[in-house]
Amino acid sequence: MAPSIQCLSGELISFAPPPPQSSSPSIHSILRRQSSGWVEKRRNPSLHDGMDSTLHQFHDLMEERHDPLPDNGSIIMNGSSRLAEIQGKTLNDWNGCGGDVAEWKIRANPAAVNSRNPIRDVMDSLPPLVTKNEKREISLAQGDPAAFGHLLPPDGAIEALMNAAESCVFNGYAHSAGLLQSRRVIANYHSINSKISADDVYITVGCSQAIQLCIEALACPGSNILLPRPGFPIYEMFSSYYGLQCRHYDLLPDHDWEIDLEQLESLADSNTVAIIICNPGNPCGSVYSYEHLSQIAELARRLMVPIIADEIYAHMVFGTRKFVPMATFSWKVPILVAGGISKRWLVPGWRLGWIIVHDPRGILAQGRVVEALTRLVQMTIGTSTPVQAVVPDLLLQTSSEFYQQTLLTLKLGAELCFERLKEIRGLHVRQHQKGHCS
Repeated sequence: MAPSIQCLSGELISFAPPPPQSSSPSIHSILRRQSSGWVEKRRNPSLHDGMDSTLHQFHDLMEERHDPLPDNGSIIMNGSSRLAEIQGKTLNDWNGCGGDVAEWKIRANPAAVNSRNPIRDVMDSLPPLVTKNEKREISLAQGDPAAFGHLLPPDGAIEALMNAAESCVFNGYAHSAGLLQSRRVIANYHSINSKISADDVYITVGCSQAIQLCIEALACPGSNILLPRPGFPIYEMFSSYYGLQCRHYDLLPDHDWEIDLEQLESLADSNTVAIIICNPGNPCGSVYSYEHLSQIAELARRLMVPIIADEIYAHMVFGTRKFVPMATFSWKVPILVAGGISKRWLVPGWRLGWIIVHDPRGILAQGRVVEALTRLVQMTIGTSTPVQAVVPDLLLQTSSEFYQQTLLTLKLGAELCFERLKEIRGLHVRQHQKGHCS
């Protein structure tokens, strides 16, 4: 029987052995030659041409294997065509293969089936938009700064990532909470009223996972959580998945989308496990003042409810109002901050976020929430280790000019969009009262 390779995608590739009279090298010999020479190539660049020759041999041999195959039962079939073949069969075709499909007792987790990320659900199902004048569609659904190629990461970021990969130092697993040197930099970068350490930082697979883990760590049975309305849809998706009752507090459009604090207080009870605050705001573009954030923190202190602060858009503001970190008020209330490199450094595809525990009085530690976060990150290994290695460069080496130019580009784009939207008949558009947005 011909040897085969089963790919992760479901692709099954079988190879027929070459005829006995063939003098071509075997795949195994080429792979052995490639792997044994790889380290030497890295140490001795003069071996580059020889290694390229070996790779060309491997490529040529693979091309030969894709020629019409002999009648020995070898096939090349990808996962999607196999699935189509299975779906095209009737139940009668499978008689004798293990009983009717209906007799199988396999069932999906109802919580997973009922979970829905409305943004991804829509975006992933949309076919490519084709227009007569071949214009590209403009997605207003996802906050992806890299989508159109005009916003690039800081100078040196790509080189730093390449250096991390080429060093071969970061090919292995990192600590469950993330690389120590990166967590130290994140901690120092975000220390405000009280000094935080690397032990207060957990590196995650993007800010979305940071939010997920914060909710999961607090999701006790029979509890509820307070979410903004309008708000980022994954708050409700994760909360519902973990069995929390979602209670929505309103953001007030006539008050720069500030929180209706009276309503927020009325929604809380002894089973409320957290208040999620998004500032700078998604999707409304609000930037909360110091005074409003202080009021939120004071209310949370009275309610004795911790805050999960989604600050993925931290410092990405323009206008008259400046960003104030929620951790400024951690002496009043314990705060779990979710952040990351996706937005400010324009690399959402690198998938690196963090949780920062701002809890100078040890309230979360007393409630074993810190222990819960530690257990959760130990369940799986986190984001790419080479990307973790780049964090110090991003946070410490990025120039102020980069931030200024990024904000200017976003501001000009927002102003252009605003002016064009005003020209659409039947659509009412207005600025924030104080002219600030993110």
